[in-house]
Amino acid sequence: MSTELPDSAAFPSAEPPSAPTRRTFIATTTVVGGAALAGGLVAAPPTLGAEEAVAAEAPPGSRVSLTVNGVRRTVTVDNRTSLLDLLREHLDLTGAKKGCNAGACGACTVLVDGSRVNSCLTLAVRLEGAEVTTIEGLAKGDQLHPLQQAFIDEDAFQCGYCTPGQIVSGAACIQEGHTDSPEEIREWMSGNLCRCGCYVKIVRAVEQTVRGK
Repeated sequence: MSTELPDSAAFPSAEPPSAPTRRTFIATTTVVGGAALAGGLVAAPPTLGAEEAVAAEAPPGSRVSLTVNGVRRTVTVDNRTSLLDLLREHLDLTGAKKGCNAGACGACTVLVDGSRVNSCLTLAVRLEGAEVTTIEGLAKGDQLHPLQQAFIDEDAFQCGYCTPGQIVSGAACIQEGHTDSPEEIREWMSGNLCRCGCYVKIVRAVEQTVRGK
């Protein structure tokens, strides 16, 4: 026996409920928001001119003066520029090499005020008034530095990528007096890596230079 529903249950009232539904709320909010934007109630961010945009995007820079291989140089660089990038990209001194760019291989070794530094880790803007010597500054004209000649005599390189840093570091090692034994030379040059494994001949080149002093 079937039970018939009353008309009110089969066809609910078409009148909307007194409280707004979720769908109605979302639709109303969207319409109001669009109208506000169209009417200019919400201000759009100001548009920068071309020059202002470039200025806003440009990183902070500084002017630095330093002496490189006996020549006074003044340049304006990004404050994040390393000494290595200053030498290679601004002064065209490409002898110092970018190996690891993390201070671990020594290929970028140069002298700053007579001391060895990893130029990839040294900020250029901190060297105002400093004296910098690179591999290009060791020779005197056509006369090679004694250690440069010793590297040739001892065949102390293969690919040559690490050689500028090795020679600069070796020259400083000699100047510092850390050359009393092969073991001492290896210890004080341990920060310079040679992927070709020429360590024995590198030590011999340093020893030859010391004997010729």
